Amino acid sequence: MKSVRCRLFRSCLLLAFAAWAAPGTAAAAATATAERRLDNGLRVIVKPDRRAPVVIAMLWYKVGSIDEVTGNTGIAHVLEHMAFKGTPTVGNGEYTRLISEAGGNFNAFTAHDATGYFASLQKERLPLALRLEADRMVNLLLDGEEFKKEIRVVMEERRLRTEDRPRGLVSEQLMASALTAHPYRNPIIGWMDDLQNMRIEDVRTFYKAWYAPNNALLVVVGDVEPREVFALAEKYFGPIRAGKLPERRFQNEPPQRGVRRATVKAPAELPYLSIAFPVPLLRDAARDSEPYALEMLAAVLSGSEAARLHRTLMREERLVSGVSASYDGVARGPGFFYLGATPTPGRTVAEVEQALRREMAKIMEQGVDAEELERARAQAVAAHVYQRDSMMFQARQIGILEISGIPHDTIDLQLAKLREVTSDQVREVARKYFRDDALTIIDLDPQPLEGRRPAPAKDPHAR
Repeated sequence: MKSVRCRLFRSCLLLAFAAWAAPGTAAAAATATAERRLDNGLRVIVKPDRRAPVVIAMLWYKVGSIDEVTGNTGIAHVLEHMAFKGTPTVGNGEYTRLISEAGGNFNAFTAHDATGYFASLQKERLPLALRLEADRMVNLLLDGEEFKKEIRVVMEERRLRTEDRPRGLVSEQLMASALTAHPYRNPIIGWMDDLQNMRIEDVRTFYKAWYAPNNALLVVVGDVEPREVFALAEKYFGPIRAGKLPERRFQNEPPQRGVRRATVKAPAELPYLSIAFPVPLLRDAARDSEPYALEMLAAVLSGSEAARLHRTLMREERLVSGVSASYDGVARGPGFFYLGATPTPGRTVAEVEQALRREMAKIMEQGVDAEELERARAQAVAAHVYQRDSMMFQARQIGILEISGIPHDTIDLQLAKLREVTSDQVREVARKYFRDDALTIIDLDPQPLEGRRPAPAKDPHAR
């Protein structure tokens, strides 16, 4: 199972644009989606794709770390782990055995906004996947002894993926510094103290509150007929009653009133710099314009090896050994634009910060010429077009948009608006949002590597 950060989903618009721009490949192979809502509130979206006799079944719950309360951070992710520990009719480990014997693959993820479970298998075995998911929607055992074992697994996962990884610590500190009230400031995997004090009763309460058909979305992509999928969904999920969901009350983030800085000291070979500043997210596909301009700003800065930051800071100045720009464009909570870079040996994070500010100032003052903008657009297409060949990507794209409140059938509209972004729009969003009072800047101060706990070659708990 994986704890997936929101940033992993940040490229929905560019990826969708890539698919739309290549009508001779995957876009032509797939057909339109079909949708139905069961009486108990479960939404079912089916996207036929006839290129192979396989199917992806992905069940999304609209619950993630954003829905956790103080003192129980990480509980959504812990519940994801416990979902594989059995029900009265499917014993501990049986899910793994049944899907594997059917020739399928499976996994799960927890994000800020959602928890997801998916299986990839031959289309004839879709009933198996749906039966198992419907069973654990309401019948998880959540045994106390199994919880004691699994919570240790989660704590070790936190050590491996965050505490023993300098970049993980920087990312965690970045969000904890950039936000003061919103739950996005907490790590998806949870704070260690909360994990150490979590009880199985907490997990049971969270499960009963949020795992319900009216808080779920079933996405099926593959060589299937929608009417047959709807019939299976009705058979397995239809008898489950809708739940009374807790009222969601998110605290609005107060305005930032000055640059925020922090230093993370950790064993590492090189320093690192990470910058974030708040920006708007896509909320209305038809009326919004700034999210599309921010997507193109990220592409201009770091969309490919020929992009501005790579060309200037890496190849010409040899100031950094790695550099990136990225944008969280689709999410339920607040959005951010990120800049990150690793100085080359002998250079400092202060020099890197000055260089990043300088490149942003160039865009704010001079804008982006039409040729550079078109090149960035073309490079984004070239980088992402073949991802659309993945049924898994199609299922994730639909789920991400819908969980975030963006109808998946607005993709063509989003693509058209992305294609219309101008140089002036890119310059204006840089001017408007890259302000010193809005910046959060975290640097990694590398400490000696002696005594650092060696990480295993492979995470033994990863599925």
